[in-house]
Amino acid sequence: MKDEREFKRLLDEATAFHGHLCTGQIIGVRLAIFGLGELGISDPLGADRKKLVVFVEAARCFADAVMTVTGCRVGKRSFKIVDNGKVAATFLNMTTGRAFRIGLQTGLPEEIVRRYPGLTEKEAEKKAYMEMTDNDLFSSQEVKVSLKEEDTPGTPVTKARCIVCGETILDKREVLIIDRTFCRLCGTSQSYYTLHSPILEKLEKGFFR
Repeated sequence: MKDEREFKRLLDEATAFHGHLCTGQIIGVRLAIFGLGELGISDPLGADRKKLVVFVEAARCFADAVMTVTGCRVGKRSFKIVDNGKVAATFLNMTTGRAFRIGLQTGLPEEIVRRYPGLTEKEAEKKAYMEMTDNDLFSSQEVKVSLKEEDTPGTPVTKARCIVCGETILDKREVLIIDRTFCRLCGTSQSYYTLHSPILEKLEKGFFR
């Protein structure tokens, strides 16, 4: 690492934001610093703030660290989770259109075991993430990111209203069926929740038998 003092400062901030120090904070801080460097962004919290959009590929600890270092936020639509279950992130410069995907080197788990024999998996990972070089830890690939207008930071692009539930739908997330507007929940019946019904709950438990 080029600047250990800066790394320590960022790691302290990430730890405070996340709530505790873990290997995810170490690797996330280093991954974010490396990704910003590849993109040529030196001041993500200041002059470069509106240039940057970050996609992380897992809703795990390292995502909090990436968020801390980059200043990107879900509410600002500059921090996006594409949950592929991978410790990887893509850094997009909205001004230049350039983007780099940073991931862990393939074969890294085996390399960590080889370098740090006799340690537990967590102990070995912590030492590796602190000590190994960026090139040993990370792979970098320049990629093309096609960001739709409705996915960009800023105010909502569109607003619509579902004809069933009446709720407002932002940023072209509505579903059109025979020229009628539905939200995705009402129009496709695909939802992460089900409506709570005390009577149905009692029926399922056999209370009325």
